[in-house]
Amino acid sequence: MNLLQNPNKRRWYIVATIFVAIICNYLDRQLLSILKPEILTHFGIEDLQYAWIVNVFLICYAIMYPISGILVDRFGSKKVMLGGIVAWSLACIGGGLSTNVVEFTICRGILGLAEPTIFAGNLGESIGQVFQNIGKRFTFGGEAPKDQRIYYFNTKELTGNKYGTPSPVPFRVVDQRAGIDIDIAIRCFGEYSYRITNPLLFYTNVCGNVTEAYTRDTIDGQLKSELLTALQPAFARISDMGIRYSSLPGHTREIAEALNEELSAQWRDRRGLEIVAFGVSSVKANEEDEQMIKEMQREAAYMDPTRAAAMLSRSQGEAMKAAASNTATGPAMAFMGMGMAGQMGGINAQNLYAMGQQQAAQQAAQQPVAPQQPAPQPAAPAADGWTCACGKTGNTGKFCGNCGQPKPADESWTCTCGAVNKGKFCAECGRPRPAAVKRFKCDKCGWEPEDPTNPPKFCPECGDPFNDGDSVS
Repeated sequence: MNLLQNPNKRRWYIVATIFVAIICNYLDRQLLSILKPEILTHFGIEDLQYAWIVNVFLICYAIMYPISGILVDRFGSKKVMLGGIVAWSLACIGGGLSTNVVEFTICRGILGLAEPTIFAGNLGESIGQVFQNIGKRFTFGGEAPKDQRIYYFNTKELTGNKYGTPSPVPFRVVDQRAGIDIDIAIRCFGEYSYRITNPLLFYTNVCGNVTEAYTRDTIDGQLKSELLTALQPAFARISDMGIRYSSLPGHTREIAEALNEELSAQWRDRRGLEIVAFGVSSVKANEEDEQMIKEMQREAAYMDPTRAAAMLSRSQGEAMKAAASNTATGPAMAFMGMGMAGQMGGINAQNLYAMGQQQAAQQAAQQPVAPQQPAPQPAAPAADGWTCACGKTGNTGKFCGNCGQPKPADESWTCTCGAVNKGKFCAECGRPRPAAVKRFKCDKCGWEPEDPTNPPKFCPECGDPFNDGDSVS
């Protein structure tokens, strides 16, 4: 009884029962042909009567196939299959108890009517669904699924995560101009934000199959520890870019990118998390390290002779003020001490200024001289451009594009001395303007001679005589 109450085992018993029933179904069909000699002898019939027994079964079997489908749609596959199994079982029993061939034939017909019911109830589909359900159980640990769960993930940016370095973090300071490459210790604090980029990874490797809400405070402590651990290699990337520690608040985007690269294996690839923003509220280095960096930068600045001369001149001026105000030994003795100190130093401000000028001249000589660009030439006017009386400039045709007046005749002439003039006398040599040479062109047909200044007496095209009316200039 306990076995039938267990749904996991009851289905297997149902499958086994149906399997045995189908085996018996096919055995009932085939036994008739096996027992043919005994049946002919027992009932005293011939092959013709035996053929009727077989055909009655086949006819009833074919008729009942569509009818059994209708019965399944109306009463359900379970009831129809149960009724069919009971009916063919009784038919088999009745066939064994038959005393004559008519009774036996009737029982075979009932068997033909009952057997199709087991195949009309979607048996193949039902068996397939059973095995599909078995496959689903493997995905749920061998048990049938009983419930479904929906998880909601907050994929927005989670802000307000404070951090701080309890102990100093190494930071490499690189200043190529001052020749500095040292490691110092800095402290910083601020806030950062992150968000969930892959909810499936976060569910699989972080929150799991929880029954209650999974809040951020459960994992914030672990994330902060990993962030501070990755801060040192991230600062190493920032220092390689030449960024000073005092400029870190202005390069928060670069810090966030460097942290994402350092934490990609733990956060992005394993938990589905990513840093969105990284804020630096304050950065403080050790006072001894800061003082050392300032001294090294000051010493590097005094490597320039001009700056060193300016520093020496200022120091000498302050020393002169102190010597003048010296009341213990007197100003004279103080100035004598300054002179002795200057001689012992071996160099003075004047020499340093000279060295600075010499160094600047050498640097200027080493720099390549940029080729001088030619001065831009004014744009040449158009080849046939002329200015109209209305003020329109740049006209290239025979008429003004603004008012339509014709182009004025060119009154300029070239003297034998080469000067171009417009008046009656040459402005260079004073020679008078030569008389204009007449040029001829037929005024009727437009024919123009090869030598326009020496035309024939008559036009060869129209016969019109050449006279002053044919002159074009």
